[in-house]
Amino acid sequence: MRLALYQPDIAGNVGTILRLAACLGVGVDLIEPMGFAFSDRALQRAGMDYAAQAEVTRHADWAAFEASATRIVLLTTEGGVRLDRARFAGADTLLLGSESAGVPRHVHDRADVRVRIPMRAGFRSLNIAVAGAMALGEALRQTGGWPLP
Repeated sequence: MRLALYQPDIAGNVGTILRLAACLGVGVDLIEPMGFAFSDRALQRAGMDYAAQAEVTRHADWAAFEASATRIVLLTTEGGVRLDRARFAGADTLLLGSESAGVPRHVHDRADVRVRIPMRAGFRSLNIAVAGAMALGEALRQTGGWPLP
């Protein structure tokens, strides 16, 4: 199981996701360009000392990521499958779009599965770190991927 971030804009969100990934033993793919320097102070503050323990692969662009990707599960407000009805596999990569723009149409169309998190009417979206944590939790539950104590 992996988490992938498509051209993330906010260092604090990436730091939070790196911390989550380190704690749960999940790899992270960062698809560049990013909207901040990878050494950004906000990234370090949000990731604390956990971020250094995350398994991170940086990809120069979408093509570099796509060449190494397995089944891509895109988290999107346009997803046709509700999170509580999605079926995950252990080798899935959960893809999150940038905070400001999501993902472009060709990335959306490339996803093997497009999943949405159901929300109350009138609300657009969740923070990507929150959405990533929710989807990762469900995916790890389904695949028996939670780390052992």
